[in-house]
Amino acid sequence: MTDRDGSAPSAADRPPVLLDVMCGKLATYLRLCGYDAAYALDRGIEADDRLREVAAAEDRVLLTRDHDLADRAPRGDPAVDAVLLAERDVLDQLRELAAAGLRVELADEPTRCGSCNGPVERVDSLEVGDPSADRPEYVPDDVGSERPGWRCTECGQWFWKGGHWDDVAARLDEI
Repeated sequence: MTDRDGSAPSAADRPPVLLDVMCGKLATYLRLCGYDAAYALDRGIEADDRLREVAAAEDRVLLTRDHDLADRAPRGDPAVDAVLLAERDVLDQLRELAAAGLRVELADEPTRCGSCNGPVERVDSLEVGDPSADRPEYVPDDVGSERPGWRCTECGQWFWKGGHWDDVAARLDEI
Protein backbone atom coordinates (compact mmCIF):
# COMPACT_ATOMS: atom_id res chain seq x y z
CA MET A 1 0.00 0.00 0.00
CA THR A 2 1.14 3.51 -0.75
CA ASP A 3 -0.17 6.93 0.08
CA ARG A 4 -1.56 9.30 -2.52
CA ASP A 5 1.90 10.87 -2.75
CA GLY A 6 3.45 7.48 -3.63
CA SER A 7 5.29 7.01 -0.33
CA ALA A 8 4.88 3.97 1.87
CA PRO A 9 3.11 4.56 5.18
CA SER A 10 5.07 3.89 8.34
CA ALA A 11 4.14 3.14 11.93
CA ALA A 12 6.05 6.25 13.01
CA ASP A 13 3.72 8.62 11.18
CA ARG A 14 0.58 6.52 11.69
CA PRO A 15 0.81 5.05 15.19
CA PRO A 16 -2.21 3.18 16.54
CA VAL A 17 -4.50 5.59 18.40
CA LEU A 18 -7.29 5.44 20.98
CA LEU A 19 -9.85 8.24 20.79
CA ASP A 20 -11.88 9.32 23.81
CA VAL A 21 -15.67 9.63 23.75
CA MET A 22 -15.51 13.23 22.46
CA CYS A 23 -13.66 12.29 19.25
CA GLY A 24 -15.93 9.83 17.44
CA LYS A 25 -16.10 11.61 14.09
CA LEU A 26 -12.33 11.99 14.08
CA ALA A 27 -11.98 8.20 14.34
CA THR A 28 -13.66 7.73 10.97
CA TYR A 29 -11.36 10.22 9.24
CA LEU A 30 -8.25 8.67 10.78
CA ARG A 31 -9.33 5.21 9.62
CA LEU A 32 -9.63 6.56 6.07
CA CYS A 33 -6.10 7.92 6.49
CA GLY A 34 -4.83 4.41 7.27
CA TYR A 35 -4.76 4.58 11.06
CA ASP A 36 -5.69 1.79 13.44
CA ALA A 37 -8.07 4.14 15.27
CA ALA A 38 -9.89 2.56 18.21
CA TYR A 39 -12.80 4.59 19.59
CA ALA A 40 -13.64 4.43 23.29
CA LEU A 41 -17.41 4.07 22.86
CA ASP A 42 -16.98 1.25 20.31
CA ARG A 43 -15.26 -0.63 23.12
CA GLY A 44 -17.58 0.48 25.90
CA ILE A 45 -14.86 2.49 27.65
CA GLU A 46 -15.88 5.68 29.44
CA ALA A 47 -13.68 5.88 32.54
CA ASP A 48 -10.48 7.91 32.16
CA ASP A 49 -8.37 5.40 34.08
CA ARG A 50 -9.58 2.59 31.81
CA LEU A 51 -8.71 4.67 28.72
CA ARG A 52 -5.18 5.11 30.03
CA GLU A 53 -4.89 1.38 30.80
CA VAL A 54 -6.04 0.35 27.31
CA ALA A 55 -3.80 2.92 25.59
CA ALA A 56 -0.78 1.68 27.56
CA ALA A 57 -1.58 -2.03 27.12
CA GLU A 58 -2.07 -1.66 23.35
CA ASP A 59 0.71 0.91 22.87
CA ARG A 60 -1.72 3.48 21.44
CA VAL A 61 -1.48 7.26 21.39
CA LEU A 62 -4.42 8.66 23.34
CA LEU A 63 -6.32 11.42 21.52
CA THR A 64 -8.54 13.44 23.83
CA ARG A 65 -10.33 16.74 24.35
CA ASP A 66 -10.27 16.18 28.13
CA HIS A 67 -7.65 18.41 29.78
CA ASP A 68 -7.54 16.35 32.99
CA LEU A 69 -7.05 13.11 31.08
CA ALA A 70 -4.32 14.63 28.93
CA ASP A 71 -2.59 16.06 32.02
CA ARG A 72 -2.47 12.58 33.56
CA ALA A 73 -0.99 11.18 30.34
CA PRO A 74 1.59 13.77 29.31
CA ARG A 75 3.40 13.54 25.97
CA GLY A 76 6.56 11.58 26.43
CA ASP A 77 5.15 9.46 29.28
CA PRO A 78 6.58 6.00 28.59
CA ALA A 79 3.28 4.37 29.57
CA VAL A 80 0.84 6.56 27.63
CA ASP A 81 1.44 9.23 25.02
CA ALA A 82 -1.44 11.70 24.62
CA VAL A 83 -2.43 14.49 22.29
CA LEU A 84 -4.82 17.12 23.67
CA LEU A 85 -7.20 18.43 21.03
CA ALA A 86 -8.60 21.90 21.70
CA GLU A 87 -10.90 22.10 18.69
CA ARG A 88 -14.40 20.67 18.25
CA ASP A 89 -14.52 20.69 14.44
CA VAL A 90 -13.08 17.51 12.92
CA LEU A 91 -11.05 19.32 10.23
CA ASP A 92 -9.55 21.58 12.88
CA GLN A 93 -8.75 18.48 14.96
CA LEU A 94 -7.00 16.96 11.94
CA ARG A 95 -4.97 20.17 11.60
CA GLU A 96 -3.98 19.86 15.27
CA LEU A 97 -2.83 16.29 14.67
CA ALA A 98 -0.82 17.35 11.64
CA ALA A 99 0.81 20.09 13.74
CA ALA A 100 1.63 17.42 16.35
CA GLY A 101 3.52 15.47 13.68
CA LEU A 102 0.93 12.88 12.67
CA ARG A 103 0.38 12.20 8.99
CA VAL A 104 -3.06 13.36 7.88
CA GLU A 105 -3.78 12.36 4.30
CA LEU A 106 -6.05 9.87 2.64
CA ALA A 107 -4.51 6.43 2.18
CA ASP A 108 -4.30 5.22 -1.42
CA GLU A 109 -6.47 2.24 -0.47
CA PRO A 110 -8.50 1.71 2.68
CA THR A 111 -6.94 -0.55 5.30
CA ARG A 112 -9.51 -0.13 8.09
CA CYS A 113 -13.28 -0.11 8.25
CA GLY A 114 -14.60 3.40 8.80
CA SER A 115 -17.38 1.99 10.99
CA CYS A 116 -15.77 -0.61 13.26
CA ASN A 117 -11.99 -0.22 12.68
CA GLY A 118 -11.69 -3.84 11.51
CA PRO A 119 -9.21 -4.67 8.74
CA VAL A 120 -10.56 -4.61 5.19
CA GLU A 121 -9.80 -7.00 2.34
CA ARG A 122 -9.74 -6.09 -1.32
CA VAL A 123 -12.44 -7.58 -3.53
CA ASP A 124 -11.23 -7.64 -7.13
CA SER A 125 -13.45 -10.16 -8.85
CA LEU A 126 -16.69 -11.86 -8.11
CA GLU A 127 -16.51 -15.49 -9.09
CA VAL A 128 -19.47 -17.84 -9.08
CA GLY A 129 -19.68 -19.41 -5.64
CA ASP A 130 -17.52 -16.69 -4.07
CA PRO A 131 -19.17 -15.48 -0.84
CA SER A 132 -18.54 -11.91 -1.99
CA ALA A 133 -21.05 -12.53 -4.78
CA ASP A 134 -23.67 -12.05 -2.05
CA ARG A 135 -22.79 -8.41 -1.72
CA PRO A 136 -25.30 -5.98 -0.21
CA GLU A 137 -27.70 -4.11 -2.49
CA TYR A 138 -26.08 -0.77 -1.64
CA VAL A 139 -22.87 -1.79 -3.45
CA PRO A 140 -22.75 -0.60 -7.09
CA ASP A 141 -22.77 -3.39 -9.69
CA ASP A 142 -19.29 -2.59 -11.02
CA VAL A 143 -17.56 -2.85 -7.63
CA GLY A 144 -15.49 -6.01 -7.52
CA SER A 145 -15.49 -6.48 -11.27
CA GLU A 146 -14.69 -3.22 -13.09
CA ARG A 147 -13.35 -1.29 -10.10
CA PRO A 148 -11.93 -2.47 -6.80
CA GLY A 149 -13.88 -2.67 -3.62
CA TRP A 150 -13.01 -3.57 -0.06
CA ARG A 151 -14.94 -5.52 2.55
CA CYS A 152 -14.48 -5.37 6.32
CA THR A 153 -13.42 -8.74 7.68
CA GLU A 154 -15.19 -8.04 10.98
CA CYS A 155 -18.52 -6.32 10.23
CA GLY A 156 -18.89 -7.08 6.52
CA GLN A 157 -19.35 -3.46 5.40
CA TRP A 158 -18.24 -2.73 1.83
CA PHE A 159 -16.23 0.25 0.60
CA TRP A 160 -15.30 1.59 -2.83
CA LYS A 161 -13.91 4.79 -4.26
CA GLY A 162 -16.82 7.00 -5.24
CA GLY A 163 -18.31 10.36 -4.38
CA HIS A 164 -17.79 10.00 -0.61
CA TRP A 165 -14.12 9.07 -1.10
CA ASP A 166 -13.67 12.14 -3.34
CA ASP A 167 -15.40 14.39 -0.77
CA VAL A 168 -13.13 13.16 2.03
CA ALA A 169 -10.06 13.63 -0.20
CA ALA A 170 -11.11 17.22 -0.95
CA ARG A 171 -11.61 17.98 2.76
CA LEU A 172 -8.24 16.49 3.68
CA ASP A 173 -6.55 18.49 0.93
CA GLU A 174 -7.64 21.64 2.85
CA ILE A 175 -5.41 20.67 5.77
